[in-house]
Amino acid sequence: MEKEFWDKRWKKKTTGWDMGQVSPPIQAYIDQLIDKSIRVLIPGCGNAYEAQYLMEQGFKNTFIVEISQGAIDSFKARYPEFPEDQIFHQDFFELETTHPFDLILEQTFFCAIQPEKRNEYAVKMKALLKPKGKLVGLMFDFPLESGPPFGGSVKEYETYFLPQFTTVKMDRAHNSIEPRQGRELFVMICSD
Repeated sequence: MEKEFWDKRWKKKTTGWDMGQVSPPIQAYIDQLIDKSIRVLIPGCGNAYEAQYLMEQGFKNTFIVEISQGAIDSFKARYPEFPEDQIFHQDFFELETTHPFDLILEQTFFCAIQPEKRNEYAVKMKALLKPKGKLVGLMFDFPLESGPPFGGSVKEYETYFLPQFTTVKMDRAHNSIEPRQGRELFVMICSD
C-alpha cells in the first residue's frame, strides 16, 4: 500500500485529509517556540502547510519527507521557495541522517501507515531525534478501523512509545478543526 497507493491518491486528487491550512493545534504549538535554529522534520508531509508556516516564521532548518511524488509536486508548486535540499523524497522508514532533529511534527502521518508498522514508527522516531528532542503533533482518538486513516487510543499508543521515550503526554486537542473535534489527541513525546 505504500508508494503506489499514495501516488494514485495524489494523481486522482483524493486527498480528503488535506485541510488547506496549518492544523490549528500545531500552529499554536509553533507560535510558542522561541529557538528558530532548531532542526524540524515533518514526515509524510503531503502539502506541508506546516513546513511553509515554519519557514515563513523563520525556522529555516525545516525538512520534509514524503513518499509520493504527487505530494512533493503539489507542495513545490504552491511553495517554490522551499529549499530543494530540505526535501526528502523517500520512504520515512528508510530515512537516514547524520544530523538528528530537535523536533518532529506529526500531522496525519501516523494514522496513514499500516497499524503493524506503528512500533517501527516509534523506534524510527527515537532514532531520528536528538537527546531531549520532541515528537509533537496530532493522533486520532477513535477505534482502530479499516483505513487509512487508522484510529487508535491513548492506551494503544502508549504501548509503542513508552518503551522508547521518557515522557509521553497525550491530551484531547481543544482547538481541532470542526470535523475532527473530539477525535484528536495532542501528543508531546520527549526523548531522554
